[in-house]
Amino acid sequence: MTFNLGSEVDLLKNYPKTKRDPNARAAVKSTKDQELARKFGKEFFDGERSHGYGGFSYNSRFWSPVVPDIINHFDLKSGDSLLDVGCAKGFMLFDLKQSIPHLDICGVDISDYAIETCKEEVKSFCTVADAKELPYADNSFDVAISITTLHNLEGDDLIKGIQEIERVSRRGSFITVDAYTSDLEKEAMYNWNLTAKTILHADDWKALFKEVGYTGDYYWFTP
Repeated sequence: MTFNLGSEVDLLKNYPKTKRDPNARAAVKSTKDQELARKFGKEFFDGERSHGYGGFSYNSRFWSPVVPDIINHFDLKSGDSLLDVGCAKGFMLFDLKQSIPHLDICGVDISDYAIETCKEEVKSFCTVADAKELPYADNSFDVAISITTLHNLEGDDLIKGIQEIERVSRRGSFITVDAYTSDLEKEAMYNWNLTAKTILHADDWKALFKEVGYTGDYYWFTP
């Protein structure tokens, strides 16, 4: 069976860019930092900067410029449904709901801590779940989105995670993963990375998407 992969489209082009120094992180990060980060608990979200965000709180300047592009790309309107896989504390979902109050939103995250400390206005829409085993029936959502999450899986788990996005979305989907297109980007990506278990060349990601039957849209994160 032939699967037609969707479009490479940067729906996060208006997300504010922050200055990152991958080499500086590489010089100080440790195996312990990565182990703590991959637990996706308080240490990752609201602990030291060396093993995570160094404080993860809502600021409208991050997602409010992005939400219009997501809405326009998928032609979202009142009554439509959207799933965010890897929703963290629900900040993007909150801004989507601000723009379309009657959008049917759901968010899942592997982190108990993230869901417990979710933004209060969307907390009831978010739940703890694993990306590789989404607790929803086939075609449950008009749109499913996963931003910088699936690369935290590897092997069969990664394949299952991609296929789960495909399975639950009936109209469209969007995935962003850690990637590189040059040796310099590859070096920066590995220097910066704390949690990703799968980092591939963009062409290899596209080949994998096609191989496992993903038909949605996609883009890359590079530091």
